[in-house]
Amino acid sequence: MPVIPLLPLFHRFNSQYFENSLTVNNHPLVKVRWSDNRLKTTAGFYKRKRINGFIDSEIILSKPILSKLSTSEINSTLCHEMIHAWVDRILKKNEIHGPNFLEKMNQINEKEKNFQISVRHSFPIERRELKYIGTCQNCGEKFFYRKRIKNIACKKCCVNFFNGSWNKKCLILFD
Repeated sequence: MPVIPLLPLFHRFNSQYFENSLTVNNHPLVKVRWSDNRLKTTAGFYKRKRINGFIDSEIILSKPILSKLSTSEINSTLCHEMIHAWVDRILKKNEIHGPNFLEKMNQINEKEKNFQISVRHSFPIERRELKYIGTCQNCGEKFFYRKRIKNIACKKCCVNFFNGSWNKKCLILFD
């Protein structure tokens, strides 16, 4: 299936599910684009950075993964990333799949008939082996990763002790 234009979908979902909060004067607060052909291990992601005091944020969907799948899977992934943008840009919360994300995901899933959003997808992706072990410095639980990740925190501890917000007391440290 050839890739479809993402901006019309973004505007439709922004209107349907986000009360047009992700746009100002019909201009997206977030850039939306397909990846080049290198993004092969995740279906999409939201990223933000601060440049000269301004926030620059972007949703990138994987062309290699999603171009082989149905429109409903593209819609689901785009909506998933739009929730991340909404939590970050509108709610100004620093959380990944925390309570605000889950609440919005459930609201959309109740209304949407053609696709469902989930925290994790099951799209076919070739994965490298899990070779790094990280330990939560708060609870001691061990997690396995494909690569070392900086500033990652134990979700269970963040939810249980910090209302779902990232906290350095819950950092996962690698051996």
